[in-house]
Amino acid sequence: MNGDLQSRIKAIKQKLSSQDILVFEFNSLHGKKFAVIYADGIVDKNMIGELIVKPLRAVKESDGEKEIKLLLASPEVKEEEKDAKVIKAISDGNAALIIDGESKVFIIGVKSPPGRAVAEPPTQITIKGPREGFTEDIKVNLGLVRKRVKSEKLQIKTITVGKQSQTAVALCYLDGVCPQGLAKKVEEKILNKEIDLIPDSSYIAGFISKRPRSLFRRNSTCEKPDIFCAKICEGRVGIIVDGSPIALTVPYILTEDFQSAEDYYAVSYRATILRFIRVASVLVGVGLPAFYVCAQLFKIQLIPAKLLFKIASSVAGIPLSPSVEIFLTLFVLEVLNEASVRMPKYVGLALSVVGALVLGDTAVKSGIISTPAVIIIAFSAICLYTVPDMVETTTTLRFLYLIVAGSIGTFGIVLLTAYILCYLCTEQDYGVPLLAPFAPMITRDMADSIYKANFSALPKRPKVLGSPNKTRFKEKR
Repeated sequence: MNGDLQSRIKAIKQKLSSQDILVFEFNSLHGKKFAVIYADGIVDKNMIGELIVKPLRAVKESDGEKEIKLLLASPEVKEEEKDAKVIKAISDGNAALIIDGESKVFIIGVKSPPGRAVAEPPTQITIKGPREGFTEDIKVNLGLVRKRVKSEKLQIKTITVGKQSQTAVALCYLDGVCPQGLAKKVEEKILNKEIDLIPDSSYIAGFISKRPRSLFRRNSTCEKPDIFCAKICEGRVGIIVDGSPIALTVPYILTEDFQSAEDYYAVSYRATILRFIRVASVLVGVGLPAFYVCAQLFKIQLIPAKLLFKIASSVAGIPLSPSVEIFLTLFVLEVLNEASVRMPKYVGLALSVVGALVLGDTAVKSGIISTPAVIIIAFSAICLYTVPDMVETTTTLRFLYLIVAGSIGTFGIVLLTAYILCYLCTEQDYGVPLLAPFAPMITRDMADSIYKANFSALPKRPKVLGSPNKTRFKEKR
């Protein structure tokens, strides 16, 4: 082989020395020499044969770069001269075509990374509405977004994050709808951090949050492209990370967690009832164990007389104090929950049955814990999972309320509630208050908060997001 071709191959292989970086050398029928370098496992070898090797069989010895480029059958062809860019392109899953005697290298798009098909997401299931969910492939995810938003105003800006992983991160927003400068702020926050690997969008969530260690999260997550598109059409910036099926949107408002995609496919009064049920469930799930402990230790009069007699007969003979009893039951619940998630599927199912029926029933019959404690903790756990996106926050709050209820009583519960409300009322990200539209009070945005109005009553985009294009829809004249 010509030394020029071999020296170029050698220079690239010195940088990409892994055994899965393959070199395929071939000649045209007229003696022109070529080499294709690619990463095995993330390219389509059939495409290499059909789009590169087969057309170049007819290349003559005298043909230059222009003639060769015309023969390449791929729509994704770029020219590069620097080895660093060629190496990055190969690592991304492209094929590098080296031509004997030519200085430029052709980068040809033949990516075919392994991945799963588009399916319904496991956490955001709806009875009515689209059932497509994001996958781990950023190109598939962007295609699902383009499928729904065909406007020329849709802007997709791709940046690379991670020194070693070189992960593609796409910022999606509508030009003229997204507040001016918001996408730039998000981009700067992401690029301002330097890290080796970005395996999931949760890493990016930590980058763009004002307070990443806060108990309350600062960005919304979604696995469904219809939810994602609806949010960017309101003026938010969407973030899709290659390798993650969970997309992010900012700014985030706390009331988003109490809303479901199905609310917009059902009648308004039904959606309103469901949202109020979710709010009530979270309040009960967080506060019920603390209320039970507080009532037994400090304010027995909080419990109605008939119910009090039932509880008194159930807790008679229990050796543990109400606080320890509830904490022990909660601890067992969390252990069972963690074990059922980590164990293999069928073993986890059996473990849940054994823990719930055998262990719980035995503990009650042996007099270690009381029946009301089991009922309260079980009902509390069910209530929290009516809003799955808030489970991490509400589970922690439940423990905090238990601690203050068992140590200070009613006064502690009131103080903790006041502190949380003050914290939520003062927090904001990207100029959007976390507790909007209640603090500050924005009357127009109340129509789609906990209360859900008819779509005809929502002609304007949310005021709190500050979109320059305020009109969502209007009647045609």
